[in-house]
Amino acid sequence: MPPNFNSNRRIHFFQVKSMRRLLSSGLCSLLLASPVLAPAQSRVSIEADRVVAVVNDDAITMSELKAKVANVERQLKGQNTPLPAQDVLVKQVLERLIVDRAQVQMARDSGMAISDPELDAAMRRIADSNRMSITEFRSRLEKDGISWSRFREEIRDEILQSRLRDREVDSRVTVTDGEIDNYLANTAANGDNDAQLNLAHIMIRVPEQATSDQLVRLSNRADQAVAQLRAGEPFAKVAAAFSEAGDAMNGGVLGLRPRDRLPALYAEAGQKLKVGEISEVLRSPAGFHIIKLLERKGGVDSLPPLRQTHARHILIKVNEAMSEAEALHKIQGLRERIANGASFAELAKLQSNDLSAANGGDLGWLNQGDTVPEFEKAMDALKLHELSQPVKSPFGYHLIEVLERRVDEGSPERRRLAARQAIRERKAEEAYDEWLRQVRDRAYVEYKLDDK
Repeated sequence: MPPNFNSNRRIHFFQVKSMRRLLSSGLCSLLLASPVLAPAQSRVSIEADRVVAVVNDDAITMSELKAKVANVERQLKGQNTPLPAQDVLVKQVLERLIVDRAQVQMARDSGMAISDPELDAAMRRIADSNRMSITEFRSRLEKDGISWSRFREEIRDEILQSRLRDREVDSRVTVTDGEIDNYLANTAANGDNDAQLNLAHIMIRVPEQATSDQLVRLSNRADQAVAQLRAGEPFAKVAAAFSEAGDAMNGGVLGLRPRDRLPALYAEAGQKLKVGEISEVLRSPAGFHIIKLLERKGGVDSLPPLRQTHARHILIKVNEAMSEAEALHKIQGLRERIANGASFAELAKLQSNDLSAANGGDLGWLNQGDTVPEFEKAMDALKLHELSQPVKSPFGYHLIEVLERRVDEGSPERRRLAARQAIRERKAEEAYDEWLRQVRDRAYVEYKLDDK
């Protein structure tokens, strides 16, 4: 029998503390990207490899900035988005590099690392998303003038940032039973009229200890963005020029979501807009915001079907008796044995350090959010009966196999779990904006772009 559920949902390392990120991270955009685009000539024409910014104890070079600007230009042109002025685009891209570098440094300073097997698995997923073998994908990148080694390291950094967010933000968001009760009561009382909104947004961050002069300057910047939008400039172009959100270069589009899964500020303002309308400047603790309503759908149940996964795993814990290197080596050996025909269940009973070992590693049916983020993401990426690569979590290394999948459409438990997930997504998005502002504010940054 699978392990029993208790009132807190799961035993041992399964805790209700994960969510599916709604805003696309850099890694998600790479994994879900359309086939690799051919390179285009960057409009940055200044000399390469001098230092353009210092972030804490690390440097960003001109060659990095040029490569990133060229990549953004290709992306914007592929979306038929008019390019901002060159100086504006360069400064926007540099700021994005600074924020990304600060996150990577924070992750590494705290001991986080991405092993080569994990990176290899991510590279295979990217190749699969482009309908290529890994060999074909590498050849295509190199043919397009993209360094394979640099691309790998960029993906490694993207994964680090994703894990850092999981640890520092998503896993710390809590949802009470009272919040779930209120959510379900409001849904029943208000119905689902106009429940789903597709918004595009622009966010201009305000430092945590902003001076009055900074507030005035940033408020004026937000007003300038609104003025350009009112004058008919495309939202995507203005987002690329002004927004400091992670999706700025994708037009700031959030995608169609139930209203209650949007940040409260956006949900309230978006509900009052007509399709195509642009809001006034909105204020939150994180900064200034502008939203545009792209699409509205009503009469749809705001609680989506609940995905459930029946999985089993083997866990090798990292602790005082087992170093990380030893745990990884052991789990790799177990994976090789299973791939060569050994019984997953028998090895789980003998080797796994989880309470599910007695059941051959069988975890029963898992709901979305039951497991830690690293485990859930790896599990969701697997096909049925596919054996995962070693998966690192805060508890050690796992091997995962998905046995079945199903969708729960209407049970009371499903409604409460789906409500919990909706609340978590809204709260985590708001918390992420605030956390990212703090990371940026606390980093030492020295600009050298204009140095001669």
